[in-house]
Amino acid sequence: MRSFRYAGVGIYNLFRYENNARIHLLACIFVVIAGVFFDISSAEWSLLVIQIGLVWSAEAVNTAVEKLADVVSPEYHPGIKVVKDTAAAAVLILAISAVIVGGIIFIPKALLFF
Repeated sequence: MRSFRYAGVGIYNLFRYENNARIHLLACIFVVIAGVFFDISSAEWSLLVIQIGLVWSAEAVNTAVEKLADVVSPEYHPGIKVVKDTAAAAVLILAISAVIVGGIIFIPKALLFF
């Protein structure tokens, strides 16, 4: 139970203090609303939930890496910059993947609707 509590605090901190996590949360809300509106299938919901979970997980790992790097090296260090940039790249890659999956699911439905 203690582990769940620690993880819950981590999730709370992620969305409370990290702007990018809040942006992902807003995107998630938009996607859920669109999914309900377009009445997407169970398989499509599954793909979206996986993408959302992956992006949020990557954002959490990126945040953890950045916080740890700041403790290890509070001053600028070129090696730490590479670590931070690479962790941020992981989030971007997953976010692009999520947008592509969302496009595959929603663009045909939106074209039929409009």
